[in-house]
Amino acid sequence: MPGEFAARDAQDLMAYPFFSLSKSHRVAPIDFAAGNVAIRVEAVPDHGMATIWDADILIWAASQIVEARDAGLRTSRLLAATPYEILRFIGRRTGARDYQRLKAALDRLQSTTVSTTLRQAVQGRRHRFSWINEWKERTDGLGRPDGIEMIVPDWFYSCVLDDALVLTIDRAYFDLTGGLERWLYRIVRKHGGHQRRGWRFDLRHLHQKSGSLSVFKRFVFELRDIIRRQPLPGYTLRLEGGTGGRMMLAFAPSAPCGQAVDSFMLSGTQGHVPSGTTDTCYREPKQGVRPSSAREIRLLNLESNKESNFRTRARAVEGLIQSTARALGTGRARHRTEVPMDTSQTASKALPDTLELPFNTRAKGDEA
Repeated sequence: MPGEFAARDAQDLMAYPFFSLSKSHRVAPIDFAAGNVAIRVEAVPDHGMATIWDADILIWAASQIVEARDAGLRTSRLLAATPYEILRFIGRRTGARDYQRLKAALDRLQSTTVSTTLRQAVQGRRHRFSWINEWKERTDGLGRPDGIEMIVPDWFYSCVLDDALVLTIDRAYFDLTGGLERWLYRIVRKHGGHQRRGWRFDLRHLHQKSGSLSVFKRFVFELRDIIRRQPLPGYTLRLEGGTGGRMMLAFAPSAPCGQAVDSFMLSGTQGHVPSGTTDTCYREPKQGVRPSSAREIRLLNLESNKESNFRTRARAVEGLIQSTARALGTGRARHRTEVPMDTSQTASKALPDTLELPFNTRAKGDEA
């Protein structure tokens, strides 16, 4: 099917661990079991396990089948296209090196085998298949390359033809560079959808559901970095505390800038700020000097740096003595107290915090 149309993904592929989340060569199998669902994904050493980037080809295939069906055309498990068309659809470059990478991805999809009880009529019965049953390069009458052909498995084909098992995804998904954030978008899109309140996942269960080889601590560390960056198109992530001290990943649809939302959200400013504003939806106040309502002038902090403030302190002591003498009406006001102006550390330590005045501080009828 030529032209631009929506990208579609199979919900079963979005909800369960079917692919490696790393670009490195993985041979270790994926084993997942939850309730009546059991999945085992195996790879061969020559090619390694199909990655979540290789799954972009399956997204292209699902989109082609659904688009052809909706156009009233007869569909089948056999698809034919040029590498250029596939690469353009999944947001890749179209150089010679990219063609070689596409062929390597097809090899991994063909050599990776899946055994699962998911969507089986008889409970506990397994269906075993490869993501691509076979593929080949086509040539024209002169022997020049003329595209490729591939046959997708019946398990995948049936899943795509079922309207309830296919979801439209944001094309910005293809721009996500990390394996974990790609997988996270797919599971968020599957479970969160467009629900106003979103969805929540226990982190331990989420780690198991990812099929990642990373230990749990490393998984949480990478998850926190994704929450900090917020790269998932259309969704906002956050961590919440659950019962028993468990941590939960919460996600909900985020309204694009310039569009209204159902309620007001705090932006860190005074009062509520709607999201239908220009520029950014929720702008945090800039950190800087804030005006103060206090009118009182505070005392100098002379204890923070005794060396640099010694002269100021000495003059303050001298002024205190003279003002006290004048208040008492004694002749001592003519006496000028000699205070050393040495700013060295030794002189600073020699000056006491309180001074005993060398004259009588009590006058008749006065309290000093």
